[in-house]
Amino acid sequence: MLTTVQDNLTREEAVARAAIISGCVYDIALDVTGGDEVFESTTTVRFDCSEPGASTFIDLTAPSVESIELNGQQVPLEAFEGHRIRLDDLQASNTLRVTATCSYRHTGTGLHHFRDPVDKEVYLHTQFEPFDAHAVYACFDQPDIKGTFAFTVTAPEGWEVVSNMAPTSAPGSGGGRWAFPPTPVMSTYITAIVAGPFHVVRDRHRNIDLGLFCRKSLAQYLDPEEIFEVTKQGFDWFEKAFDYPYPFGKYDQLFVPEFKFGAMENAGCVTFVEAYVFRSRVTDAARESRASTILHEMAHMWFGDLVTMRWWDDLWLNESFATFMGNLCMSRATRFTNVWATFASGTKTGAYRQDQLPSTHPIVADIPDIHATHLNFDAITYNKGASVLKQLVAWAGEGAFLDGLKEYFRRHEWGNTDLSDFLAPIAAKSGRDLQAWSAEWLETAGVNTLRLSIETEGSVLRSVQVLQEAPESHPHLRPHRMAIGLYDASDDGLVLRRRVELDVDGDRTAVPELDGEKVPDLLLP
Repeated sequence: MLTTVQDNLTREEAVARAAIISGCVYDIALDVTGGDEVFESTTTVRFDCSEPGASTFIDLTAPSVESIELNGQQVPLEAFEGHRIRLDDLQASNTLRVTATCSYRHTGTGLHHFRDPVDKEVYLHTQFEPFDAHAVYACFDQPDIKGTFAFTVTAPEGWEVVSNMAPTSAPGSGGGRWAFPPTPVMSTYITAIVAGPFHVVRDRHRNIDLGLFCRKSLAQYLDPEEIFEVTKQGFDWFEKAFDYPYPFGKYDQLFVPEFKFGAMENAGCVTFVEAYVFRSRVTDAARESRASTILHEMAHMWFGDLVTMRWWDDLWLNESFATFMGNLCMSRATRFTNVWATFASGTKTGAYRQDQLPSTHPIVADIPDIHATHLNFDAITYNKGASVLKQLVAWAGEGAFLDGLKEYFRRHEWGNTDLSDFLAPIAAKSGRDLQAWSAEWLETAGVNTLRLSIETEGSVLRSVQVLQEAPESHPHLRPHRMAIGLYDASDDGLVLRRRVELDVDGDRTAVPELDGEKVPDLLLP
């Protein structure tokens, strides 16, 4: 018995559904030639049920459903409740076919419809995270019921249609049917369709076909050379760092109009806001920001797409990981070597501000339903999460962190995980107790203040201690891996004389390594 027909999904419903549904194979046919308001959607999905005779539901939001057929039998249309279709008396193996009329949207979700004011051309793009794939096709719309997806799209003359896979067939100049082969196993929210009369630039890097897409009216502004350069540098670095080849064949990057976010990590079909197509001369900081976004989304191809969080409680980890790894890649593989300075002054500073407001919350948030996810796309999720991951890397050691990641991807490829699955191999490689670390850093809110207490004797340091404080509202002291630098003034500016790295824990930590050192001009924690 369904308890709700609103367009939402609770964690409890998702757990119950994932317990019985698996092995999904989708064939999805879309026809986008019928005007500016609606499109035709036909979904055939084969799936297994571990409890024959059970009932569940499949998600679909549509103004009308024309036909529902389950295992060769017509299902009364009353089973469609606006956002769900009730499925009763399931067999061990099932085939469901749903024909529906779906609506274009103008909100940046589902299948977004845009008419270019310059040349009146129409452009479409999907945006499904966290819960909008079912606005385009019937599906079990949750990250831990993965499947394969084979799309066919009937489109107007002169259009390009892009999806997660390269097309196996495309129409001639007269328009018609685009066919795409089945994807690898993935979650619904990273499937994608982008369509319209796009300007296209293509390239290739080793065995990866690359594509850049933008509206024809923006083609004169696209700068493919720099975008392709950063893309190729990213692939070289990530594949080596993760010891895992890029898993999705081709890689298209599409700048789409009225995009809701900065970018979205659809597997092999990444969408970006058009602000990254620069229409005038811009600062190097703007180019660095674009490169950061490119590499953030590329990191998701492994962390998020190949291995996917089981539920949205771990949204913070998905996004924080991509931000941290994107910046690490930038600093090691691109010309933007000072990105950590940008991170410290922008990303981390934003986190400090957010974490001192009354609205702060722990990084790990309780997400009881889909609606709650929209409350957690904030500077705690992205900025503080990435800053704390940077601390995790320092705490575990970069080598142990990357070795743990390599094991993580191999162990969980094409599957779903949670935070404990992520931490386990890093803990094993580093020898650190990351469960305790996780509780102290991820399950509490607020900032710590670290300051140095110094005693001198003449021109030398007699003792140095690190003092740690916490505000009364969030009285949590945490373990820190940090460094202390001794700097001397010279004609060329401050010069680092010595750097001491140590664990700081509790309210007072001695630094005996600095006893007897000459007093520096700057002692910087």
